[in-house]
Amino acid sequence: MLVATILSAQCTDAQVNKVTPALFERYKTAADFASSDLAEMEGHIRSTGFYRQKARAIVRMTRTLEEKFGGVVPRTMEELLQLHGVGRKTANVIIGGAFGRPGMVVDTHVRRISQRWGLTINDDPAKIERDLMALLPREAWSDFSLRVIYFGREICSAKSPQCLICPLKRLCPSARFGGSPPWMKRRRAGPAASRGSAARRPAANRGAAGRRAPAARGAGTRGTSSARGRPRTGAAGTRRPSHPGPSTPG
Repeated sequence: MLVATILSAQCTDAQVNKVTPALFERYKTAADFASSDLAEMEGHIRSTGFYRQKARAIVRMTRTLEEKFGGVVPRTMEELLQLHGVGRKTANVIIGGAFGRPGMVVDTHVRRISQRWGLTINDDPAKIERDLMALLPREAWSDFSLRVIYFGREICSAKSPQCLICPLKRLCPSARFGGSPPWMKRRRAGPAASRGSAARRPAANRGAAGRRAPAARGAGTRGTSSARGRPRTGAAGTRRPSHPGPSTPG
């Protein structure tokens, strides 16, 4: 399952299922994968896309599996994260799918839909995972993830969500926005948009020609010389000391 999960990145389950029978017939153990020839493995998995990166990831992961765990897939999140290239999403897939324990998988579908439903304000998958785990009972984590993933593939897609026929449209806060609610647009824009809008705002105290208007100088105000390096002067044109002088007795 670890290998199949790596292959599933940017690839459909149907295509992965076409590739894995011959792949697992050729490589039966973690040791077989770890010692495999990259070019040969690339040929087996080419149709899954990004096959060079995936082949390297599989070899590195299985080598770590052999070195640290004797080729046996570990059962805990902490141990799974020690495998090369395995993140929380993959670890949760293994925990739920292989070992039957609750795991909250946050892939691109779960991330997008949980934001559309208003279940999280975060973009980071680890933070989204924590938000969803806090909202749902532990025994529902794996089932919820799987249902949302299929829902995202069939109905609530990224570019063309089918809000008009969605069975949850009466409950979904994003339905009236066609799946693109303003709170998601603001997050996508990010800090750069705020900086851009600030830059477009007219600067305070600017003259008609666009230059900053000089500050009014009254009696007792300090000015600055236009010549670089010339000492600052007081209102009467006297040189200002660079440090306080000795106090005078009263």
